[in-house]
Amino acid sequence: MHTDTERCVRAVRSKDARFDGWFFTAVLTTRIYCRPSCPVVPPKPENMTFYPSAAACQQAGFRACKRCRPDTSPGSPEWNQRADLVARAMRLIDDGVVDREGVPGLAARLGYSTRQIERQLLAELGAGPLALARAQRAQTARLLVETTTLPMADIAFAAGFSSIRTFNDTVREVFALSPTDLRARLPKTRTQTGDGGVTTVSAPGVLNLRLPFRAPLNPDNLFGHLATTAVPGVEEWRDGAYRRTLRLPYGHGIAALTPKPDHIACRLTLSDLRDLPVAISRCRRMLDLDADPVAVDEQLRTDPVLAPLVAKAPGRRVPRTVDEAEFAVRAVLGQQVSTAAARTHAARLVTAYGDPVDDPEGGLTHLFPTPQALAALDPESLAMPRTRRTTFTTLVAQLAEGTLHLGVESDWPEVRARLLALPGFGPWTADVIAMRALGDPDAFLPTDLGIRRAAQELGLPSTPAALTARASAWRPWRAYAVQYLWATDSHPINFLPV
Repeated sequence: MHTDTERCVRAVRSKDARFDGWFFTAVLTTRIYCRPSCPVVPPKPENMTFYPSAAACQQAGFRACKRCRPDTSPGSPEWNQRADLVARAMRLIDDGVVDREGVPGLAARLGYSTRQIERQLLAELGAGPLALARAQRAQTARLLVETTTLPMADIAFAAGFSSIRTFNDTVREVFALSPTDLRARLPKTRTQTGDGGVTTVSAPGVLNLRLPFRAPLNPDNLFGHLATTAVPGVEEWRDGAYRRTLRLPYGHGIAALTPKPDHIACRLTLSDLRDLPVAISRCRRMLDLDADPVAVDEQLRTDPVLAPLVAKAPGRRVPRTVDEAEFAVRAVLGQQVSTAAARTHAARLVTAYGDPVDDPEGGLTHLFPTPQALAALDPESLAMPRTRRTTFTTLVAQLAEGTLHLGVESDWPEVRARLLALPGFGPWTADVIAMRALGDPDAFLPTDLGIRRAAQELGLPSTPAALTARASAWRPWRAYAVQYLWATDSHPINFLPV
């Protein structure tokens, strides 16, 4: 979008928050960059230039606006609706792969050379993988400066910087303030409001922050689904928040997510603060916060059957996951059984094979078991039919061995084909994994019982083939159409827990 100057100027003049994260406005006279919805008086069009990423702005010598804090914009929805190389690379960078494994590690995961990746990222985003990762480190550093009382040296290394000098230089370059000045600007109550705002807490390793999103957001099916299918010990609904344990690169964490009218309140408890950017990225991905609901709903409204459903409750998101392998295992456990039975099966595995954690604030007890731990179990101990035991053991064996990899960088059609080749994997299992684990926005479930009931009630075709043909008009947003169709039922997944 950043190449359409006229459209960008209109968005800036109208302060349209829907475009936050789609592009960034760099002001030539002040050398600052802003989000489209910045509250200040818009500059003259001849003084504006537009970039596709905050990293590109920083690389061109612009610093972040202190009013609108463009580094805390919602992420571009492009990276969650595409499966090409650039989108897959961006999802990996958001997940911290460059900081942990470097650009060669990023290239190895994607199966391309470092030169190819750098060339494509530069062409589309105006910045290479190192610059994009650096921008993310700067944002993490700012969060830690403003939300903790940690010494600056500890913050530098927790944010992923290799030295204190690099940390200081980067913060000054990006925010035009030293780390000490950033902290000094906060009110004495140490409370910051606005998008990306946060509140300091005293407990070590605990941070409260706000996760911004593009409006509208309907929390009913999103939190209803997560809470209704919650695995005891790993997930729970408590005091108006969905809480769950997180297995992270450097340790573990607990996330508590509470829907608010203009943001998601997020409370993170981390055993290692280096996991902060990864934890935020995974929570945002699970709640589908970087989606563009206006674009989705506009497309679905063109169908006269879906239009009343969208008008009644716009902004539905697709409930996703923080761990793709975990969700695949749970999808198999949920084959041809009720939601309650699937939770019971999963809870038994968690108690027997999950890693224990402490949760002073609630009732979470374990991390979900790794594929390696599940691969060691005795199949006869599984209370399920023999054919489904074979499906389960084959899946966890391939996940444990690495012959099947499910991750944010996955190629959706390729992984779906590989899943369908496994014993006991039909279209429903492959597509629900594609939709909720891999994040394919066009995954569709024509054989799902809830979808078939909705189709019958709404007068849509009842056979899977005919319904799939009818749903072609909903592309590329069929996963969101699934949420609207599911919502016609009275199942608890469709209602915000009380």
